[in-house]
Amino acid sequence: MSRLTTSDVAEKLKAISNIEDPFLLTCMEDDRKGIVNLAVKKRRELEKDLAAREKFNEMSIYENRLRKEGFSLIAGIDEVGRGPLAGPVVAASVILPEGFFLKGLNDSKQIPKNKLEAFAEYIKSKAVAIGIGVIDSAEIDEINIYQAAKKAMNISVARLSVNPDYLLIDAMKLSAPYPQESIIKGDSASISIAAASIIAKVARDRMMIEFGIQFPQYKFEKNAGYGTPEHLAALKECGPSPLHRKSFAPVKEYITVK
Repeated sequence: MSRLTTSDVAEKLKAISNIEDPFLLTCMEDDRKGIVNLAVKKRRELEKDLAAREKFNEMSIYENRLRKEGFSLIAGIDEVGRGPLAGPVVAASVILPEGFFLKGLNDSKQIPKNKLEAFAEYIKSKAVAIGIGVIDSAEIDEINIYQAAKKAMNISVARLSVNPDYLLIDAMKLSAPYPQESIIKGDSASISIAAASIIAKVARDRMMIEFGIQFPQYKFEKNAGYGTPEHLAALKECGPSPLHRKSFAPVKEYITVK
């Protein structure tokens, strides 16, 4: 070890993937501070990777059980956009292949915004099938947000390019003609539902960016239709747009404004 330079050690550490690797352990005990720092940094990286793998394995329990029972086309289903004052509710169905892995996969709300697009593109590149369902604000007002979310989910299942043989759904029962399981907080308990939550969120965020161009006063591209102070001030000043949910408070309070 004493004959290896710091650069040599750094190169060797790059290839290590086992936290118990003998070379890594030796570096941790080296009398050179620079070598120890490199080893500590590498160990932290491996610990983080291990935690991510363990989390992913925990979130694969439902899928693994169903595959053992003979199911292979398992669709995870989730929706986004129940809470905003404007814009559609969007649902996604995602069928992941066996052996799929994405480090850091989780509920879309837990993923840094700057990583969401990359996660969505990776899921799209690997998924067996993806379906998306959209219900606009007018229909939300007509049938209520709960029924709209359920309808968007059913549409997303129907738009899959292959028929699933099992559905894993985030806290909802659907009328789709497939065996299914409703999972409370499923987007943090199932990799398939988590993938669906990411696809749905990115799809809806892109829509709201376009709507922000059409109706710049509400800053939809920033608030995604949620009731931020800036959004509420514009709503009070300008009244509701065609994208606003007229049955939602406080939107209905401003229907007659201007």
